[in-house]
Amino acid sequence: MKIVDTVPYFLDNYQPSKNFLRSYYMKFPGIFKEYFLYHCKDTEERHIQSIKRYPQVLTSIKLIHNEIVTIIKEVEQNYLGMYQVNFPIDINLIVGGFGSNAYSHKQIIPNVTFALEKLSPESSHLQAIIAHELGHVTHNIISDKAGNDWSKVQWNNPLIWLFQEGAATHFSRKTSSGLPSSVYFSYDDNGDEWLEFASSHKKEIQLEFAKDLVKSSPQEIFREWFSINGGKTFGFPRLAYFLGDLLFQEKVLQVGEMNAIISWKDHNFEEVVNSWLEY
Repeated sequence: MKIVDTVPYFLDNYQPSKNFLRSYYMKFPGIFKEYFLYHCKDTEERHIQSIKRYPQVLTSIKLIHNEIVTIIKEVEQNYLGMYQVNFPIDINLIVGGFGSNAYSHKQIIPNVTFALEKLSPESSHLQAIIAHELGHVTHNIISDKAGNDWSKVQWNNPLIWLFQEGAATHFSRKTSSGLPSSVYFSYDDNGDEWLEFASSHKKEIQLEFAKDLVKSSPQEIFREWFSINGGKTFGFPRLAYFLGDLLFQEKVLQVGEMNAIISWKDHNFEEVVNSWLEY
């Protein structure tokens, strides 16, 4: 694991100007190409908004920066001890434009990026989101070792996204145990109402997701069910993470943890997930 820390450049050279931001992005072109391609709008309006918001979060960014590397290494050791995985990846630490808080890159064994301006400085919250993202990496490493044929994975299929988020949530709960239940989904202290609603409306959420699979495009499903900007159906965003966790835990009960982890290589995987959603 290699940690690519771009934050000192941001903090040491910070100026509230678009020219400074452009110089920062150009200093780390590969990292920010991926970021702006998939996780944040690269527009003048967005950059102006970011400049206005940075003063509110600079103290938090510094607090997070002081301890995130230590927590990453602790979580890494937990994964090594529990799942015997090593991470041949880059972990990028950036200050972004208030887009995604963290994400795995579009690779078989993916690099991971954390955007510090969108994270909570609480250690338990950092632990949860780090464990989640390394869960995505672990999921792919274990599946790769099991001989998963990646050419057959339909990466743009919401059922795959559901399974991936369920697996990552499972891994985070296993490797960073003892946190409040909602923190594994919200990565802050604001998720109790979300989890209470989801737990009380499991069947309705399943059926609505199944309906959207039929009538909506993958892009529409992503925004409504996986993005923080969604949530029009029930008033709560990212409910697919709750569904994915339900799906994965049921799979673990049926076939055991390791078989559940690699079950997306099963020839009838999508049929099984569809049947679960509509059951």
